[in-house]
Amino acid sequence: MTERPPAAFEVADAGLLYAPGVAIRGEVDLQTAGDLVEALDAAIRDSHGVFVIDLCDVEFFDSSGLSALMRARALLGRENRALVVVCPPGPVRRLFEVTRVAEVLELHDSREDAERSLTHRGPEPRV
Repeated sequence: MTERPPAAFEVADAGLLYAPGVAIRGEVDLQTAGDLVEALDAAIRDSHGVFVIDLCDVEFFDSSGLSALMRARALLGRENRALVVVCPPGPVRRLFEVTRVAEVLELHDSREDAERSLTHRGPEPRV
């Protein structure tokens, strides 16, 4: 059996319903975390309301990725904005559980689950 190479790191626009957001793909580690921080900072700065981060296509996520995610949560928190994280069961979700980060994030197993949550919440008014 041959190993396939890891997917290239990428951050793409991927909001849900009325909520802006990004989808992250590939490996998030010390080499890519700086790019992730820059992409999240820019996307958050250029948006309003609830923000969605989709981790469904992340193959590896280490402590530098956790740091970038918590930084995004803090930036949003300063403006009383919610962060919705789409992260299916698997290694990344397990990292969140082991580090207890799962306790402070609004986690959803799929984009559909997150969308249902957003539908019930309704859009936040622009300030």
